[in-house]
Amino acid sequence: MNRALRVLLAALLAGLLPVAGCGIPSETDVQVDGPGPSVEADSGAGRAEEPPDRRSAGTDPETFVHNYLAAAAGETDLAYQRVKQFIVPANRDQLQEKQGSEVAINVVRLLEPPTATTNDDGTIRVAVRVQQIGVLRSTGVLSPATATESRYVFRLGRVSDVDVDEPGLFLLDAPKVLLLSDVALRDYYQPHTIYFWNTQQSALVPDQRYLPVVVARERRATEVVKWLVAGPAEWLTVAAARLPDGTELIGTVPETGGRLEINLSTKFDDQARLDRLATQLAWSLPPSSGELEIKIRNQSKKVVNVKDHRAGNAIYQVTGPDRFCIYDGSVYPLPSTLGMEPGAVPTVPMTSEVNRDVASAGFGTSGPRALVALVRATPDGQQLFVGTGAPLVEKVTAVGPVFRAMSRPVWLKSAGQQPVGLVVAGPGLYSFGAGGRMTQVDLTVSGRVTAASASLDGHRLAFVVDGALYLAALAVDGETVIAGPARRVPSRLGRVTAVDWSQENSLIVAGSAGRSVINEISVDGGTETSVKDAVGETPVSHLAAYPTNPLLPAGTGRVMYETNGVAWAGLPGVFAPIQIEDVAGVTAPTGLDAPNNPTAPFYRY
Repeated sequence: MNRALRVLLAALLAGLLPVAGCGIPSETDVQVDGPGPSVEADSGAGRAEEPPDRRSAGTDPETFVHNYLAAAAGETDLAYQRVKQFIVPANRDQLQEKQGSEVAINVVRLLEPPTATTNDDGTIRVAVRVQQIGVLRSTGVLSPATATESRYVFRLGRVSDVDVDEPGLFLLDAPKVLLLSDVALRDYYQPHTIYFWNTQQSALVPDQRYLPVVVARERRATEVVKWLVAGPAEWLTVAAARLPDGTELIGTVPETGGRLEINLSTKFDDQARLDRLATQLAWSLPPSSGELEIKIRNQSKKVVNVKDHRAGNAIYQVTGPDRFCIYDGSVYPLPSTLGMEPGAVPTVPMTSEVNRDVASAGFGTSGPRALVALVRATPDGQQLFVGTGAPLVEKVTAVGPVFRAMSRPVWLKSAGQQPVGLVVAGPGLYSFGAGGRMTQVDLTVSGRVTAASASLDGHRLAFVVDGALYLAALAVDGETVIAGPARRVPSRLGRVTAVDWSQENSLIVAGSAGRSVINEISVDGGTETSVKDAVGETPVSHLAAYPTNPLLPAGTGRVMYETNGVAWAGLPGVFAPIQIEDVAGVTAPTGLDAPNNPTAPFYRY
């Protein structure tokens, strides 16, 4: 291990390293005439429950606008009431209220600080340039954006009229919709993952929601069950199944003596379905839940201990993290620096006769059998080879034609009974099976596919088309992969070059922001943080991550990438190059001025 990696490991073990967890066409000015918290223990230390009110900005117009862009945060049935406090009373009717499921909050990302100027009539003009992120629904879903405004201009006035109870700054007119900044989304909402069974009822599919931190602890289970009853987010419906028709929550979800009681109106006609419901609820409810009692029409049907039920019904089958790389055309292991005994070396699951001419690779498992997918270099380009074996793969078969270039292949986990993988080849995305068939996946967005990565559950795909980042749900039938409608993931990045999954609901994305950088972005674009700033002038050509999930402790995300022919590994903010002496089974050559570098690092999990 080189010195840089030793320093990295030492810092990790000491717990010293932090972990990170536009093209918009039009402009709208909000033109106006005339002048014009407490902390909850399990909502995150130091997090305020309620956004600041109108008066907290004092006479500072920029702070006023920041506070206005947070006012909609919290309970949706009170959103209009909070926002209207910022509008001068005479004009509050301009913002027409919606009720229940019709409430929609437009989430925007400020691309620069608000800029205030004073007009000749004494009013104040505050301009804000934004990126539209999405629409936050009452079900906690952040759905794709529908608005196209890239700029808002607000006019403020200092009102001291006798009809105003609390003189001070007011918004003299307002947009016709509710607005919320991405900062307020981060500060006043807690991301929460709920789960739906896939259409084969064989695996759970994550669905990210946002729960206002103001919601009292005793009400959170009720909100979660309501979300489950309402069904999965629209973009997941290709892969995720709803609860049985007619399922409704009766009353609320009370907690008595540490036991949550969930009373449903539906009929569960067999024990297997009831067991699946218990697993779905156990993983979807807040982890602090103790016992869970499921009632159907007031009749007790099943009682489980949430912690024990989770332990006996693991949401994923994961191992590792096992790390590998390519050196001189063969796959070699990289001794793990985290999660394994010092010096432990993962096994390459194929014979030396198979392990040749490799440009990139992907490993998986199917029961006791190892799955191997290799992209091999040929005289005319690159070709995919696939094989299975126990314990080692002894033979691989060519799959599909030769392409000029191919991405690293990946095997889908938990997607179905038969092993299925994905690879980008030429301008498209292809699925492949262990039997040797390669089929192009029909995506709902046109253009050249340059990168793709599957989530840990095997039912969500992140992919890049013409430099833009998209998501789609995946349904698997045998060796056939069907992609649902694609949704664009907004990002600060320019052209995206690589993507992988860093968490259940987060992506590691490489792209340009004046220079090559790596960011972490939530699946809905609601949050975006830096992982590696100033990677270099050369784009990142290869990116791999070990996704954090409920079976692993928080803050264990690991990332490897390649740029300009050099591979790097580490945690967000701290990376070191992977050198020859870091590769198990390889002796650094002597007498050579420029030995080959390890390339195309990847994980098996």
